[in-house]
Amino acid sequence: MSSTVTLTIDGVEIQAQPGQTILKAAEAAGVYIPRLCAHPDLTPHGSCRVCTVFVNGRPQSACTQPVAEGMVVENASERVTDLRRQIIEMLFVEGNHFCMFCEKSGHCELQALAYRLGITAPRFPYQFPARDVDASHPDILIDRNRCILCGRCVRASRELDGKNVFGFVGRGPHKRVAVNAEARLADTDATAGDRAMDVCPVGAILRKRSGYTVPVGQRPYDRRPIGAEIESARKPGA
Repeated sequence: MSSTVTLTIDGVEIQAQPGQTILKAAEAAGVYIPRLCAHPDLTPHGSCRVCTVFVNGRPQSACTQPVAEGMVVENASERVTDLRRQIIEMLFVEGNHFCMFCEKSGHCELQALAYRLGITAPRFPYQFPARDVDASHPDILIDRNRCILCGRCVRASRELDGKNVFGFVGRGPHKRVAVNAEARLADTDATAGDRAMDVCPVGAILRKRSGYTVPVGQRPYDRRPIGAEIESARKPGA
C-alpha cells in the first residue's frame, strides 16, 4: 500500500496521508478551506457545512471526508463559493449579530468569513429571533443571540475539559445550547479556565471583564483575512 495519496484540489495535485481528511490534507498543502464547526483540537463534526467541497462532482464536508487516490476536489469555484455565502448569510439572519458593538468583532470567525467571501448584506430576510442571555455566572456569559450551533463548546467541554457543561436541546428552529443545570450557567461546574470558553468562533460565550481589550486595527482579522496563515505556507507555483 502506498504511503501517500494523490488527489487534485482546483486542478493542482497534492500529496496526502492515508486517513487524512480533505480539510487536513488541504491545510498541509497550504490550501484554505473555510470552516466554522471544525477545530484542530476537536473531533470533526460536519455540522456547519461551510467547508463543503465538491468531490468528483458531489458535495461533501471537507472536515469529515477522508482523502482517496485520484480524488478530484472543487474548492474555489463560483458554485462552491456561492454555496458558502448562502450558508454564512443564513447564519447571520437566523441570529441577532450586531458586529459594530460585539466584543468579538475582529476576532469573530463568522464575521471574518463574511469579509473574505465578499458579503455586504444577506440576500435573506432577517428573522430577529427572541433569544436569551445568561450572565448568571460570575466569570462567563452566554449570549445565545450570537450562537450559530456549531457545537464546538459542547465537544470541548466533553473532550478537553472532561465535563458536560453544554449540550443541545430542541430541534429545528428551536434547537439551542443548554447548560447542565436546572436553569443557569452559574449552577454548573464551568470555570473561566475551561477550554470550552476558548473555542467559540463567535461572541456567544465570553469571559467577563475582558471585552475590547485589543484595540481596533490590532485584532487578528484586522491585519490578515481568515485563512491567511494557512495560505502563507503554500509553495510558490502550487
